[in-house]
Amino acid sequence: MTKAISDAQFEIEVVQSKVPVVIDFWAPWCGPCKAMGPTIDELDADYAGKVKFVKMNVDENGESAGKFNVMSIPTFIVFKDGQPKKAFIGARPKEDMKREIDGAIA
Repeated sequence: MTKAISDAQFEIEVVQSKVPVVIDFWAPWCGPCKAMGPTIDELDADYAGKVKFVKMNVDENGESAGKFNVMSIPTFIVFKDGQPKKAFIGARPKEDMKREIDGAIA
């Protein structure tokens, strides 16, 4: 299962990460967010050691969501070297997610 992080953990888990990070901004009441859960868990396994996947509940972590202008969920932001490289919104098939991630970390 993908690790949940908080605003307080953002610096260590994302900015200081040695590997690229994909943040899944979500909420428990969001149907498309729940639907993406298994896909994110699969991607986490597929990219093990190469990309880290974390989840941030927007209801509990408004600081990070606000900092990155998350207005709709699910929103995914790919970070590389501590910087946001690509953001995309909405539920997507696994192959689309892989294309977005691979393009951002290339």
